[in-house]
Amino acid sequence: MKVLSKTPIVLENPKVRLEPLATEHLPYLLPIAEKYPNLLQYSPAPFGTEENLKAYIDNAITHTNNGLWYSFTIYDKTLNKYIGSTSYMAIVPTSKRLEIGGSWIEKEAQGTGINKQCKHLLLTYAFDILQYERVELKTDYRNTQSRKAIEKIGASFEGVLRSHTVLPDGFRRDTVYYSILKSEWPTLKITHFNNL
Repeated sequence: MKVLSKTPIVLENPKVRLEPLATEHLPYLLPIAEKYPNLLQYSPAPFGTEENLKAYIDNAITHTNNGLWYSFTIYDKTLNKYIGSTSYMAIVPTSKRLEIGGSWIEKEAQGTGINKQCKHLLLTYAFDILQYERVELKTDYRNTQSRKAIEKIGASFEGVLRSHTVLPDGFRRDTVYYSILKSEWPTLKITHFNNL
């Protein structure tokens, strides 16, 4: 199986809708990229200009079509607008594992709980629908905000891969790895997502 689904995957709850990232989302996401060019400062993906954002979306669509990723845009139902993107990445159906990553949210929506809403939808689909056994999350060692957000949803720290990823400025970042296992998910739903 190369793809997660032959039909578009839309995940939603009363607060947020995750829909397949498409070229049509460019004009909605561009103001975020232009206003916050350093939003992806810890990511290997260039950002901050229309050209970079278009390349980002085109790359995500190509990887989605190849079954390597499944990228979503994030629509905040409270703000009534698109606020960012997130993806399933490193999809390995034979091992029933994938990564949740490529996540970014505009500054105004950060700290509102929308990220936790997104992660809940993604984890529920991965474990309860796809029946995958493992979900991975990773981030730059220096990105304390991202690390705290990952830890807040109950992911287990697994280690640091040193000099792991080259960023657009040439810096080689250390990458921190976390995971959640299917066997842990029933408990995490109660202990970490019960307030949703």
